[in-house]
Amino acid sequence: MELNEFEKLVAQAVESLPENIKGAMRNVAIVVEDGLAKRNLLGLYEGIPENQWGKSDAIRLPDKITIFKSLIEEEARTPEEIKELVRVVVWHEIAHHFGFDETETRRLEAKWRKKRRDYKDLVI
Repeated sequence: MELNEFEKLVAQAVESLPENIKGAMRNVAIVVEDGLAKRNLLGLYEGIPENQWGKSDAIRLPDKITIFKSLIEEEARTPEEIKELVRVVVWHEIAHHFGFDETETRRLEAKWRKKRRDYKDLVI
């Protein structure tokens, strides 16, 4: 898949988030990395989660969410699976932006999976 097509999938994944989540996202940049990650990660959140911000954090660099294109493409078999896995990875990393740790994020994903009948058993 071409990089610009993949970036559109990431933008669509963000756009598909509920309005309350999109409206609460602050000071976060979402980027696509076309090369392989140093670790076998599909996505990576780097920053200070919103629930840990303090008054002294008024001026700071944006948090960064990296979505790893090559690894997602390796995990998914079809364009539809790539699109769905991008949605899941974006959602997962945004949960970290809001302060959910890995255990809490996986618990929320399990609830989300039950609500979505079209969710394939993609694991991140």
